[in-house]
Amino acid sequence: MRKAKIKDDDGKLIEVDIVKFKKHLDQYHSTGSSLHEENEHYFTVDKDFRDKIEILYEQK
Repeated sequence: MRKAKIKDDDGKLIEVDIVKFKKHLDQYHSTGSSLHEENEHYFTVDKDFRDKIEILYEQK
């Protein structure tokens, strides 16, 4: 499990399993703009957000 910290829509940092998080985004939020809920935290998923997650995912 690879952990990463990301900010939710309220600016709060939360820790996620970046592999599982990216996989979910790829499956359910791959295009356009949508809202994702993760443990009572909300994220607006758009191209910029997906790009940031991709960068975190590629880091070792």
